[in-house]
Amino acid sequence: MSSTEPAGRPVDHLRRDPVLRGLIAITLVGCVLFVLFSGNPARQTQIFWIFQVPLDAALAVGGWRLRRIAHERYRRFWSMIAFAGASFTVGDAYHSLSILIFPAEPSLNGNLVQTICFTVGMSSNVIACLIFPQGLRTGREKFIFWLDAATVLVGGGVVAWCFAFNPIGGSPNDRLTASVTAALVLVATFSATKVALIKDPPMARMAAWPMVCAAMVQGVSTVLPGHFQTLDHAYVYVIRLLPSLLIAVGPWIQIIVLRAGDARYTAKRRPYSLLPYGMILVTFVVFFMMLPMSASSQLVGATIGVVVITCLVAGRQLVAFHDNMNLIDRLDVALGELRDQALFDGLTGLANRTHFSAETVRLLDAESTLLLIDLDDFKTINDTMGHAAGDALLITVASRLRGALRETDLVSRLGGDEFAVLLPHTTGADADLIVSGMLGALAEPIMLLQHTVVTRASVGVTTAYPGDDPSTLLSTADIAMYEAKRRGKGMSVSYTDEMGFRISAEAVLIREMTRAIDENEFVLVYQPIVRLSDGTISGVEALIRWNHPTRGLVSPIEFIPVAERTGQIVDIGRWALREACRQAAAWIGEFPGRTPIYVGVNVAGRQLRDPNLVADVSAALAASGLPADALLIEVTETAVLDDEQSHATMEALRDLGLRLALDDFGTAASSLGLLLTCPVNSLKLDRSFVESITTVSRQAAVATAVSQMAAALEFASVAEGIETEEQRDLLHRLGYQYGQGYLYSRPVPPARISAMRAAELISA
Repeated sequence: MSSTEPAGRPVDHLRRDPVLRGLIAITLVGCVLFVLFSGNPARQTQIFWIFQVPLDAALAVGGWRLRRIAHERYRRFWSMIAFAGASFTVGDAYHSLSILIFPAEPSLNGNLVQTICFTVGMSSNVIACLIFPQGLRTGREKFIFWLDAATVLVGGGVVAWCFAFNPIGGSPNDRLTASVTAALVLVATFSATKVALIKDPPMARMAAWPMVCAAMVQGVSTVLPGHFQTLDHAYVYVIRLLPSLLIAVGPWIQIIVLRAGDARYTAKRRPYSLLPYGMILVTFVVFFMMLPMSASSQLVGATIGVVVITCLVAGRQLVAFHDNMNLIDRLDVALGELRDQALFDGLTGLANRTHFSAETVRLLDAESTLLLIDLDDFKTINDTMGHAAGDALLITVASRLRGALRETDLVSRLGGDEFAVLLPHTTGADADLIVSGMLGALAEPIMLLQHTVVTRASVGVTTAYPGDDPSTLLSTADIAMYEAKRRGKGMSVSYTDEMGFRISAEAVLIREMTRAIDENEFVLVYQPIVRLSDGTISGVEALIRWNHPTRGLVSPIEFIPVAERTGQIVDIGRWALREACRQAAAWIGEFPGRTPIYVGVNVAGRQLRDPNLVADVSAALAASGLPADALLIEVTETAVLDDEQSHATMEALRDLGLRLALDDFGTAASSLGLLLTCPVNSLKLDRSFVESITTVSRQAAVATAVSQMAAALEFASVAEGIETEEQRDLLHRLGYQYGQGYLYSRPVPPARISAMRAAELISA
């Protein structure tokens, strides 16, 4: 299960963060000291400047840490914020030492050095906000942003104008200081507002708003009337210290947001901003405060009417926005469901192939391990117990995989009964331990439809490195997984280069087989099947060889298994069938007065499941003119075992008048039961029971039993692999009618069969 969701909401982390707790505690201690030293402005002023220093330092350290952990495009922004914090720290620390060593007239205005450092730092903050790209792409987005920004700017300008140039209860001598402060705060407010409003800001809104509020509080505290401009009350110092706390906590809140999963990108943002409405409200409040006490009732009434109408229109607009948001919420739910369907498997709830590939690219930042898991014999359960049982099994397997893996691991269902797992930052013995536990969990018995099922799985393991392509990793894991199946299933195998070389060689073989069919590179050789009573040839078995242009004759052991896996055996078998029928018809023409020999053609299980096989056989017989009873189709027991389609094909072939034989009889698990259902009329004893039949009593016993069953079922019996006269004589005594092997002939070209038949004619 991928650990892609944040470990918790940022708000939960805010309450526990030690840095934020420390900053708040420092501020509260300062406030308490302001109260304790009420009436002592000199001491209160010293406390004010001393407590500024740790808050300034927190801003510098927080900005510097964000420069290291934030996205690259935000580093310049946070570098300038850190520089601003450092400037504030230097200026306030210098001023604190000055007033401690050389006490002066109590004042909340700094000395020259502090003023310069404050101006430099504030300018760095403002520039950082102003030069940060807006990230607005369309003209509509830019227009909306500048409307909101202009509203804030105009509202702030009204406040600055009214209070800076007409300070309530202030003296004209304060206007210059108030004007400069108001202008600086106005620009800072606009800059911070820009960061809060743009589409892709460098910080989350919950981190930006304290810094925005810091500028607003700073401006308001400068122009507050009466006692707020004196040093006689503790609350004056509290109000002046509050902006330093607000601007210091902003970076640390952003650090928490990033640690919690960068909620700035996952949290839902309103399609509109309430900030312009707030500035409208502020402007109306200032407007009412500026109204003269002697204003006429007409002016007051008109003013109230304008305010009420504006509020009603704004309220109506907010209601419309709210309705739109409800619609958007419903659309988000629908889109979320579509997203889940696109990224997650509907049956198991695991990531699907698309999501797994994307997450693999994201999580693969160090050497890791990728697993490909394929359930063994799942098709048997699906076919015998039904698809509902198969689905229930897959759900159980998915649940067990989740339970056996860690929270950080990514598990996916790729399709069918195939699963993939990424173990990030895990290799070697640790990965082996996880795989062992996973296989143990999967092997525990499962109850399906009141039946106990034991599931095993084959696992391919491959090492993954940063930058690896997910599809390539799955391919290498797939190679290892099939190697696990080849070795006996229910195990894990790690990918090696040797496996890759073998698969590469197999891929070359596949391409060359496709060409070989078109270039007629395949040839047939024939091994005689003789009557044991007199040694005359009664039939032949057609055996395919590949006359490779560079490698010479290639044994079928090398290419037939590959052809069966790829399905190329269907085209190869179709060619062999046509060629064998043509050659058998030619032999009939060579010896018109003699009893024709039959030709046996091997048909693989993949061919039996081909719906065109019966038509291909009919076409080959018709094209060659070969009688149907002169063609023998040889199939192995495993090819027709518990396969309804194969049985139906065998029935259709028998209806054509062909002979049917079970080849390599005695090597499968259900031979006796198969004899009752499979429509064959000949048994071929596998060579493994013949090679030691004269010396090993058990082999003789099996051969005897097969002969007796064939006689009882009225099947013809053929013994393969006869190499000695002693073997021949014993098999003949056991009741076998026919035999083939090196005692009579190796597989030979058609001309050699013609010569052997001609020799029989002469000797007769």
